Amino acid sequence: MAQGKAAGAAGGRGGNGSDDGGDEHKLIAERRAKLAELRRHGSPFPNDFRRDALAGQLHDAFGERSGEWLEANPTRVKVGGRLMFKRLMGKASFAKIADRTGQIQLYLQQETLGEAYDAFKGFDVGDTLAASGVLFRTKTGELSVRVEALRLLVKSLRPLPDKWHGLADTETRYRRRYLDLIVNEASRNVFRTRARIVRYLRDFLDALDFLEVETPMMQPIPGGATARPFRTHHNALDLDMYLRIAPELYLKRLIVGGFERVYEINRNFRNEGLSTQHNPEFTMLELYLAYADYRELMDWIEKAIQGLADALHGRQEIAYQGRSYDLSRPFARLTVEQAVIEHCPGIDPLSLRDLTYLRKRCEQLGVKVEPGDGVGKLQIELFEKTAESKLLDPTFVYAYPVEVSPLSRPNDTDPFIADRFEFFLAGREIANGFSELNDPEEQAARFRAQAARRCAGDEEAMFYDADYVRALEYGMPPAAGLGVGIDRLVMFFTDSPSIRDVILFPHMRPEAD
Repeated sequence: MAQGKAAGAAGGRGGNGSDDGGDEHKLIAERRAKLAELRRHGSPFPNDFRRDALAGQLHDAFGERSGEWLEANPTRVKVGGRLMFKRLMGKASFAKIADRTGQIQLYLQQETLGEAYDAFKGFDVGDTLAASGVLFRTKTGELSVRVEALRLLVKSLRPLPDKWHGLADTETRYRRRYLDLIVNEASRNVFRTRARIVRYLRDFLDALDFLEVETPMMQPIPGGATARPFRTHHNALDLDMYLRIAPELYLKRLIVGGFERVYEINRNFRNEGLSTQHNPEFTMLELYLAYADYRELMDWIEKAIQGLADALHGRQEIAYQGRSYDLSRPFARLTVEQAVIEHCPGIDPLSLRDLTYLRKRCEQLGVKVEPGDGVGKLQIELFEKTAESKLLDPTFVYAYPVEVSPLSRPNDTDPFIADRFEFFLAGREIANGFSELNDPEEQAARFRAQAARRCAGDEEAMFYDADYVRALEYGMPPAAGLGVGIDRLVMFFTDSPSIRDVILFPHMRPEAD
């Protein structure tokens, strides 16, 4: 909830996935010629083959069986996958094909296959094959299929990257994720881990009697966060609409409606910059529960992060970008002001709510100050400039100023601050949560203040949402809400330096012609 809340192993020639260079153009032309010849003899893309075994399943089931056992217990299988390696040796050859579970070796003999063996000589790394035969173990001990029938299912027209270098160019990996996934096992594992993280969080919440819901992606009023939205237009309604920046206000409407525990895992969209931590569309978990406050959510985050470490790695010691993180100890907790005092050299602790002093300190640090910025906004500017990147070990920072928390409940004893926290790990924000503001009159006043900032030129300020205020007027029970950045969480648990490494198709500038 925003405040709101490797190297691959492919055979063949072809460089690093670039279309540049005469060699690759020549290879593509040769493959197109092969495809043209295949067309002369019928459909070159058949869809009548069905596997009955996968590579990983075969290794699991028969990996420990001896060659003698396999010979005494013949097991026929049908396998299919992408040709990743071939070695021609006269009248007998070896190949490896890859499916979603791994690779299996094929042993091919001219005597057995006849014309199919001759055809195999012209197959290229990257082609998709169907093979059937009997399992056996080679002289070197590798589990293999002695092929009795072989077919070409798909002709690959472009060569895969060189097997010794893999797909090394980072930009190409992001732009052509399909190619990255073909040749880089590490990339495939990142996205398998991502799926496990999402599944773990769903199971965790379902066990706590949360209800998973879906709320609108297109909204007439963008709300739930201070961010610049994407705008579109609905022709039939003749209505400007916005891709959501957060689902918060809709989820809290459900709390009003009596669903006391709800969550959503889905995309948010923000018309902002690109970086190693930011993508215009990203995945968030947002949850809301009645009769709870922000402190309970801090406990929940700590338990969930530790549980994820055990589920994914079987330990609480996690390595990320060359540094070890011990998640077993209680996570640190400090206020925004304490963090500024600790990490901003020379700051006067007694002047942290002095507007003139804060403006001067911000200017000294090169922080841009807007005329309408108050004490709370400047505190956060100092915090983000001096402290945020230094919060490496898991840390909860709480007591955010109300000024920068327009949807949060104010603290009962200190109205300057809100009952809000953010969770930091490895120097970046992972989660944001707070006790929810359920006073409709106070919420209306905060919306008006946000609308004034927007009129003054702040494109990230919130709109006034009259229907949400009306919903609060029916009465929302005391509640707390939390948003967790799934992409950043995946970055940490997969040791990925950039958000682009954990998003299948990250946004990038168009390729140059």
